[in-house]
Amino acid sequence: MKLVVTVVGKDRVGIIAMVSQILAENNVNILSINQNILDGYFNMILIAEISSSKIKLVDLQQKLKESGQEINVDIKAQHADIFNVMHNI
Repeated sequence: MKLVVTVVGKDRVGIIAMVSQILAENNVNILSINQNILDGYFNMILIAEISSSKIKLVDLQQKLKESGQEINVDIKAQHADIFNVMHNI
């Protein structure tokens, strides 16, 4: 199952490292990553494969959200199919 992870917030050192470490610790493979910084604001979208992971999606979502709150960024993780449906007109 593919997962879409989005991260938005003020830029700071370690955002990508923190997100990728959480994913690696939970055997979630990053397939594609794109990030940019606009006027001091960090924005990232990441596509990952979660099929080999033992963690439940809801638990991973909570872990990412809580870790994001610790460094003042908003992190959301969604099943790719749900993300696609939400963004189709």
